[in-house]
This record gives sequence, structure tokens and C-alpha cells, in this order.
Amino acid sequence: MKTIDRIDRKILRAVQDDGRLTNLELAEKISLSPTATAERLKRLGRDGYITGYMARLSASMLDRGMLVFVEVKLDRTTPDVFDAFADAVRRSDDVMECHMVAGGFDYLVKARVKGMDAYRAFLSDVILSLPGVRETHTYPVMEEVKSTGKIPV
Repeated sequence: MKTIDRIDRKILRAVQDDGRLTNLELAEKISLSPTATAERLKRLGRDGYITGYMARLSASMLDRGMLVFVEVKLDRTTPDVFDAFADAVRRSDDVMECHMVAGGFDYLVKARVKGMDAYRAFLSDVILSLPGVRETHTYPVMEEVKSTGKIPV
């Protein structure tokens, strides 16, 4: 891994806080010339420290106000079942995140749906129809206490 210095870290913190900063605004924020800032920003992207930019949307405004976590246990833990499950999850628009985990179950799925009726349809049409699913446990979120994609830099 390539090393980054304190100025690179300032850039990463700034663009993580506001990905819409212009190069000039970013340069002023980190006290560097616009040319040097642009070169550093380009290098941070090229080196893989910055993987993309996106807007955070309001789930409730877009009728996706229900957040659920689903523990998924597979009937077999073989590479072909893992691959088939992962491929199927990647195709679902309702699934926001899916992580293979160590412990009492195989995957933790994070999904956003309209409400309980939509969740029931999601569970039967998407999760339970996925390859190798033996058992699920669902945890509907009552309150989002903290939701961030920020990484400490």
C-alpha cells in the first residue's frame, strides 16, 4: 500500500465531508494551491484511496423508509453455494449491503423496503428464493441512531 501524508489525509477528510467541493474550495480548505490540490486528488483516486462519489438520498422521501437486517444461514457452506448466493444478492435492488460473516450464521443482509408488506414480499421473493437458504432471522430497525459511510482518516 502506498503511503499518504497529513495533507492527503486532510483532502480525504474534506471530500468525505463534502464530495461536491470544487477544486478551488478544496484548495482553500486545505491551504494548498489549486494545481497541487488537483494533482493530489487525482493521485488519491488513481491509487484507490477514493473509490467514487455519490449523493446520499432520503429513504423516506423515496418510499424506502423501512430498514431491515436479515441473518441468513445456508444449508451448505460450499464454494458453489456461496458463489450462487452472492451472485443472486448482487442482482437485488432492495439489498443495500450483504456481508459474509463468521459466527452463528453465514450472511448479514441490509435492505431498504417500503414497509412490512414490501418486506414480506422481499423475504419470500428474494431472500428465501436465493440459492441454498436454509434459515433467516429478521431485525427491523426501529430507529437509526447513526448511519454514516465515513471512514476515520
